This record gives sequence, structure tokens and C-alpha cells, in this order.
Amino acid sequence: MSILVFATNNAHKAREIEQILGGAYQVRTLKDIGCHEDIEETEDTLEGNALLKARYVKKHYGFDCFSEDTGLEVDALGGGPGVHTARYAGEAKDPEANIALLLHNLEDKASRRAQFRTVIALSMGEQEILLEGICPGQIAAEKKGQGGWGYDPVFMPDGYEQTFAELGEAIKNTISHRALATEKLRQWLAGQG
Repeated sequence: MSILVFATNNAHKAREIEQILGGAYQVRTLKDIGCHEDIEETEDTLEGNALLKARYVKKHYGFDCFSEDTGLEVDALGGGPGVHTARYAGEAKDPEANIALLLHNLEDKASRRAQFRTVIALSMGEQEILLEGICPGQIAAEKKGQGGWGYDPVFMPDGYEQTFAELGEAIKNTISHRALATEKLRQWLAGQG
């Protein structure tokens, strides 16, 4: 089984993607390969940040690597928080503070349309590719559900009356932005075999 590094220390994300890839690759995290550096996301786009991380691992550790960057893009906020999604309320990356700020900033807005967008960058051999997954929906007026993480308690995907936090991982892993981008990655990798 081939090793593929996922440029993250987020065990939740790694488990989610490994489930979607269906065990075709041995997915390793940064910690697994001994990478303890904080690879700073200094680019101003999701694509730039994803490429930056994948290239860093490939260059310094020699492993084929994929990385992702995800943004919540809210129409009424001009596409924000976008690339600043994790740090929306500050450098602490506090999900509760991020949600509170988001709900506050949408209080007087008529539209609550939003989408989650994930960009995956893969650096494999001599190739680099970018893949994208988009999950459209809207921001709920208040938090609902106990599951998930990040903005899941306030994001309601199109076609559902529940938030990601209420839907649970089984459903989320089939419809989410990350699931869609990862399915494209799975298909691309399957074509290389």
C-alpha cells in the first residue's frame, strides 16, 4: 500500500479523508512523518495555501503529499471570511468565537447564502494538481446540533433542514465540500494505478 501524506495535524480531518479514500492509500499526517514545523499559511487564496503546504512537505520530506485549505464564503460578507475562516475572530482559531462573530456580522443581513469551498493540492512525483469541492447552503440564525467541528453548528447545506452538526458524519462525508474534493482526489489517484 502506497504512503500518501496529508499535510495536517488535524486528526479529525485525516480520519475523515481516510474514510473517503477507502483505504487505497496509507494516509499519514505531518506528525506521523516527524514534521513538527508550523507551515504558515501566508498566501491570500485557498489555492495558494494548499499548494504551499503540499510543496513544503514534498521538498523537505520527500513524500508525495496532498494538502487542503477550506473557506466559508458568505455572500453578504463579500465572500468572507474565505481564506481567513479559521482565524476569523483572531489568531486563537477559536470555533466558538468565530461562530459568534459570524452570527453577529449577519444580524442585519437579508441573505444568509454561503458555501464551503475546499481546495486540495496534490504534489505527486513531478505533478501538481488542484481539485475543488463546493457545498452550497446557508447560515442558520443560531447554533444547532452537537456534532462536527468548526462552523458545522451553523451551516445548513442545500437540501437539508439540519446543520452539518445535526446531520452527523455519515451524511456529511457524502455531501460536504471536503468529501466532494476528496472524491475527485480519489478518482484521480485511481486513474494513476
